[in-house]
Formats: sequence, structure tokens, C-alpha cells
Amino acid sequence: MMKNSFDDDYKLFWHKSDIEQRFGFRGARFTNVNPRFSFLVAFVTTSCFFTALFLLPKLPDIKFVSHAIKYVSELCTNRGFTQYPTVFFGVWTLVILGVKWLKLREQKKALKLSVLPGIHDFIISRNTADSVLQVIHSIAPEPHAYLLYHRMISTLSNLKNLGRISDVDDILRSHAERDENSLETSYTLINGFLWAIPVFGFVGTVIGLSQAIGSFGSVLTSTSELEAIAESLRHVTAGLMTAFDTTLLALVVALFLYLSATALRKNEEEFLDDCAEYCNRHIVQHLRMSLFEGEKE
Repeated sequence: MMKNSFDDDYKLFWHKSDIEQRFGFRGARFTNVNPRFSFLVAFVTTSCFFTALFLLPKLPDIKFVSHAIKYVSELCTNRGFTQYPTVFFGVWTLVILGVKWLKLREQKKALKLSVLPGIHDFIISRNTADSVLQVIHSIAPEPHAYLLYHRMISTLSNLKNLGRISDVDDILRSHAERDENSLETSYTLINGFLWAIPVFGFVGTVIGLSQAIGSFGSVLTSTSELEAIAESLRHVTAGLMTAFDTTLLALVVALFLYLSATALRKNEEEFLDDCAEYCNRHIVQHLRMSLFEGEKE
């Protein structure tokens, strides 16, 4: 099989860097995440986490088994069923954010490479656009997998159908708006989890308070024997612990994930701004009006 003349010069390989494709899944577009892949990773990670928590108390006293680890084990496994979906959705959200971060890091590499031929005062026109496209295809064998290159290829491929430089701006602006909408959509699942996690915490609170109130009623109706009263009070305190600890876990997890998602989202928005600036610097500023108005084929 003949080797492509640009194979030795490829600098970006999306199919090798995309973590989803490396594990045999279909890679989602740009910085989007394949929900099946993220679900599987989150399920396996959560299962291993709870398995470790169940095994830790059965191990002999070891120095590294600190009180903090034991507290986390009690918090996650002995405070009702709501702790399990809280942890699972928290891990799932974290996996999505992690995959998005890896993809964003790869996407940013395209910003560091120039797509203009090494010609002084290079001018982009209908006749020279193919030179830029050749450079893009020499950088990456899958240029459409990169948001920046996809935007540039679509614009340059339509130069022959455009009559004014403002038309080029309109195409680039249209791509920018679509990419912003895609960014919003990519956070839909995360936003749903960030809503659901505190709800599970409040459900656990209601269940714990219900148990505590029911147990407190038995204290009021019990005999005056000290042992009976003490036993009833233990159920009351257990219910209160469930109520407060479920809320604690849910709010801490939601807060951490919300801050992480906000930071990543800001990073992605800055990347889109950088892409718009890159296109302006490498395409719009190298266009000449006279090459479009009255140009003969």
C-alpha cells in the first residue's frame, strides 16, 4: 500500500489521542463525550469504590486505614440507599468532565500550528485556497475531527461561491454560533446530574428524619425502664445521622462538581474565542477584496 506523501509530517492524530476510540468506542464529536463510554467507566469505578469500602472494615488493623477512611466508609455505606446513586452520578459526572478535558487539550494543539504556506505576504483567494487546505491535511489525517480545522475547511471550500469578504465573515460567524450551541448541549447531561445529586441528598434527609421521628414516638410511649429508653434513643440518633449525612455528602459532591464544571466550561469558551481569533488572523486578514470583486475565473 502506497504511503501518503504527508504521513511523515503529520503532527496531530485524533484517532490515537481520543480516549474513547482507544478503548474501542465511537468517539464523540470535538469535546463531546460518548454517554455509553462514560457510563461504563463510571459504573466500573463506582463498583470498585464501594467494593473497597466494604472490604476495608474487614481488614486487620493497618496503619494506612485511618479514621478518615473509616468515616468515609460509614458515610457511604451505612446511611441509606440514596448514597449509592449520589456517588454513582458524582463519579459519572467526573468521568465526563475528565474526558472532555482530555479532548479539549488535544483540540487546543491545533491552535499552535500555522496553516498558511511559508510564503511572504501570502494572499488567500479562490485560486490559492487549495494551498491552505493542503497544509491542513498535511497536519492531521483527520482534520474534520478538530473543531478549528473543520471550521476552516468548510469556509475555504466555499470561497468559489462567495463574492465578498463579508460573506466569509458570515460563514465563520455561523460556525461559531453552531459550536457555541454544541457546547451548551454537551453540558446537558452534567447539568441534569448536578440537579439530581442534591435531590438524592434531600430524599435521604426526609427518610432519616422520618425514621428519627418514628423512633422518638416510641420513646414517648415506652416504659420508664432506662434500657428501653436508651435503645429507642439510639434509633433516633441513627435516623438523624442518616438525615444529615446524606445531605452532607450530596452537597459536598455537587459543590465540587459544579466548580469543576464551571472551570472547564470557561476553558472551553475561551477555546472557542481563540478559534475565532485564529480564523480571523489566518483567513480574513489574508483575504483581499479585489480578488473577489470582478475576479475572472
